[in-house]
Amino acid sequence: MNCKRIATSLIAVTLMSGTSAFVLAQNTQQNATQAQDWNTPPAGTESQQAYHDGIEAAKLDKAAKRKIDAKSSHLYKNPPVKGQQKDAYRNSFEKGYQAQLDHDKTGGI
Repeated sequence: MNCKRIATSLIAVTLMSGTSAFVLAQNTQQNATQAQDWNTPPAGTESQQAYHDGIEAAKLDKAAKRKIDAKSSHLYKNPPVKGQQKDAYRNSFEKGYQAQLDHDKTGGI
C-alpha cells in the first residue's frame, strides 16, 4: 500500500516538473525567434550585406560614442559596390542601421 502511495506521488511530481520544463523550453525558443526577427532584413531588401553592415555600423558608432547617423558612416559615404548598386546599398544600409537603433531603444526585446 505504501509503495503505491510513493509511486503515485513520484509520478505526479515527475509529470508536473516535465510540464514546467516544456513551457520553459517553449518560452526560450520564442525569445530566440524574436531576437532573430529584428536583425533579419525585411522582404524586398536588395542587399542583405548592406543591411548587416548598417547594424554593425550602428553598434560601432554607439560604442565609439560617435554621431549616431547612418549617413555619416564611412560605408554609407563609400559603399563597397559599383555604379547603380550604390543607391540600393545605401537604402539597405540605412534600414539596418535604424533596426539596430530601434533594437537598442526597446532594450533588446
